Amino acid sequence: MKAWFIKNPGSIGNLTWGDIQDVTAGEGQLVVKVVSTALNPVDYKMIENGSNNWSYPHIPGVDLAGEVVEIGEYVVGFKVGDRVACHTDLNQKGAFAEKAVIDAHAAAKIPEGVSYDQAAAVLCAGMTAYQAVIQKLNHHHKKTILIHAGAGGVGGYAIQLAKELGLKVFTTASSHNHSWVTSLGADVAIDYKTEDVTKRILEETNNEGVDLIFNTVGSNEATEDLKRLAFSGHMAYIAGAPDMSNVKPFTLSPSIHEVALGAAHSSGSIRARENLAFMAKELLERVDAGTLDPMITEVLPKEELPAGLDKLKGRHVRGKIIIRMHAE
Repeated sequence: MKAWFIKNPGSIGNLTWGDIQDVTAGEGQLVVKVVSTALNPVDYKMIENGSNNWSYPHIPGVDLAGEVVEIGEYVVGFKVGDRVACHTDLNQKGAFAEKAVIDAHAAAKIPEGVSYDQAAAVLCAGMTAYQAVIQKLNHHHKKTILIHAGAGGVGGYAIQLAKELGLKVFTTASSHNHSWVTSLGADVAIDYKTEDVTKRILEETNNEGVDLIFNTVGSNEATEDLKRLAFSGHMAYIAGAPDMSNVKPFTLSPSIHEVALGAAHSSGSIRARENLAFMAKELLERVDAGTLDPMITEVLPKEELPAGLDKLKGRHVRGKIIIRMHAE
């Protein structure tokens, strides 16, 4: 089969399209003909940094949607020809290929009304947002949420899920992206480049702060978020925990949640991997019902995959870039 692979880590320019050893299904696995894959920041970061768990040549890519072509032993609930989507284990060979092996526990069937492109789009970014907004943050009796980087994939899905819950959504975004984030449902867009985000949040909330925060930026910004969080508020983060050393006990009383989507694969827990399939199913059903925009802004042929990663790395991308590995 053919795939985009790297012989060693270093840069996106190290990717090579060519022949590589074919794949077969082991116990509990499916082989999928990859129709669509979505690009994510973790893809280029792993290409650049590599992993001690990889053997080379390595095929990157964590998101795929396609057709089951082979079923391993002890797999139930799937048959050859099923349309499936999966957020894969980044420690294993991945989705930037004509075919890929996936863990059947983590795979979700794609509803008839959802395309392969749409299914691939909602995986890593959508599931990260779902885990944070729906599964981690306690939204009961809460009214407000701050979502960082609302123009990105994770932030865009988080905005939509938060509005589904009836929350008032504040988000940070460059001014040229304000119309985009408000179209997704954000109530207040804050230009983090020109505005004091903390001051604006406190002004908007009568100095109370927001009930919930989803930080997608990093630990320094998460630490600053402690000034924006209401008493007994909840914060979820994906790129670094806040420094709690200056928060005195029995004052702010915050709840802090780590979101580590891919760790479900390395956890060794079948239930954790099944939760990946559950979240994918929940998102795909929303797309099928027309209540969740998959936010596809560009679909590229497989030949342009490295260029798509370069564009994503430049941080000038709204929504999701899809790579078509096979024609639908």
